[in-house]
Amino acid sequence: MKSFFKNVLANIVAIVILCVVFFFFFIIMLVFSAMGSEKSVVVKKNSVLTINLKTNIIDSPTEEQRGLFDISDQNKSVLIYDAIEAINKAKTDDNIKGISIEADYLSAGVTQIDDLRNAIADFKKSGKFVYAYGNAVSQGSYYLGSVADQYYLNPSGMIELKGLATEVTFFKDFADKYGIGIEVIRHGKFKSAVEPFLRNDISPENKEQLSTLLNDIWKNTSSKMASSRKIDTAAFRTVVDSLYGMIPELSLKYKLADKLIQKTEYDQLIKSKLNVKEDEKLNKISLGKYIASYSDDEKSGDKVAVLYASGSINGGDEYNDIHSEKYIKYIKDLQENDKVKAVVFRINSPGGSANASDEILFELQQLKKKKPLIVSFGDYAASGGYYIAMAADKIYSEPNTLTGSIGVFGVIPYFKDLANKNGVRSDIVSTNANSQYYSALNGVTPYGVSMITRSVEGTYKRFVHFVTQNRKQTFEQIDNVGGGRVWSGTRAKQIGLVDELGTLNDAVKFAAQKAGLKSYAVSSYPKSMTPFEQIFKDLNQDEISERVIKNKIGKSNYEIMQQIVEKRKLQSEVKMEMPYQIKIN
Repeated sequence: MKSFFKNVLANIVAIVILCVVFFFFFIIMLVFSAMGSEKSVVVKKNSVLTINLKTNIIDSPTEEQRGLFDISDQNKSVLIYDAIEAINKAKTDDNIKGISIEADYLSAGVTQIDDLRNAIADFKKSGKFVYAYGNAVSQGSYYLGSVADQYYLNPSGMIELKGLATEVTFFKDFADKYGIGIEVIRHGKFKSAVEPFLRNDISPENKEQLSTLLNDIWKNTSSKMASSRKIDTAAFRTVVDSLYGMIPELSLKYKLADKLIQKTEYDQLIKSKLNVKEDEKLNKISLGKYIASYSDDEKSGDKVAVLYASGSINGGDEYNDIHSEKYIKYIKDLQENDKVKAVVFRINSPGGSANASDEILFELQQLKKKKPLIVSFGDYAASGGYYIAMAADKIYSEPNTLTGSIGVFGVIPYFKDLANKNGVRSDIVSTNANSQYYSALNGVTPYGVSMITRSVEGTYKRFVHFVTQNRKQTFEQIDNVGGGRVWSGTRAKQIGLVDELGTLNDAVKFAAQKAGLKSYAVSSYPKSMTPFEQIFKDLNQDEISERVIKNKIGKSNYEIMQQIVEKRKLQSEVKMEMPYQIKIN
């Protein structure tokens, strides 16, 4: 028996050692694979800069979503700032002869596509060619590709050109059916983040702001597509309304495409343009590899720092999204870094926690006392995302940025009816009048509602106060354009919520100018995760679960699910948040 236990113990120890050795061998292989992928890139003569299906444009390093086994440069995301700089550099690079847009679906936000499109339009002034090719083309990809000199479509392809629409999901009947009570306190008739829990349809106020917002964005994007394709505005509207892009022959007839050809024929066409023989390889280089061919990790001398803030605003110290503890550290580091002469704060956020937003704003106000602070808006700068911009010396917005949403709300769910239907009841013993002002089973007491309402109103007044200081307007003026209403960047400029319409690159140039810099380098914060850090981040159980669910039900369905399951987090604090996501899909 003693010998038996020794053998069992020996086997267990052997298995543990084997697992440990395998794990470390696995990690080492991944690290070496990542290191091997960072070899230098050489741009060959007669090269074509290519934007293809593997081009993933992101606004911030924190948006990087690379899987455990996906650590090669091939699928590496590209910052929008770097992408624009690459296109600008390619304009005068003798090795780059043109740009080829080959993306059926483009992973990029509406303002990012705008910036890419504008940069490519400027690139065309060099006299170099820009061609585009598509198979089953999304609306966003066509918006980018339509800027090309020539647009080629597969003979069995399609262009999903359909205009913009939004679909709001409502949960009131769902909550009523299952006995879930929801107490809502908000300031602002346009603060529609809570509407899904109050109604079964879109309110007139929300319908008004959504209609204005969508029409502003569509007017901007559709006019550019029509102009590039030399189509009359009225005719272009007919093409979109009739979904003519779905039929390749109609795409050709109504000037959405110039020719129906196969991809191999498209490549041969570019070869002919470059005088490359048919049997020779066409030198294509992706945005990511082109950036790697000239970028340096660190440059000496004076710097303009770009601090990226992308995602929802929360308390805590996590890397993804905007967590106040993490961003307070970033801001203090930039404040103390003598090499950083100016800071551009790039915001791409629909908001979130009022408390976390306030913490970040305070630290930015301290930073502003020491060096210029310029703000640049991406796809979203709404609610808390707009709030944290109020320390800026100057605010740049994109024309299609979702801006404003100056409003506050609180959502408190409770399950009294659900519990009672299933035989669950509670009784309370307390020491003070409001020790149990909120209970998951019994909801909020009337006095609790009155105090939370005061908190919401107080937070709204504080919000508007900071806006009046930054925008140099009265409380009444800001309140008139506030109330939770979301504006396009174009209208935000007209009503004084932003200073200029411009890109992140424009904001960087102005920051350097304000700091009196003639020569400078641009540094990004926070820094991207190393492959080794990414490996251990991906081993997080919650991250793995999230990715599995997203892959199974799709990203859009996952976001709807989040509205149901994540709203439980709202009960503990007042929120500055916007529910919309506008995408040109």
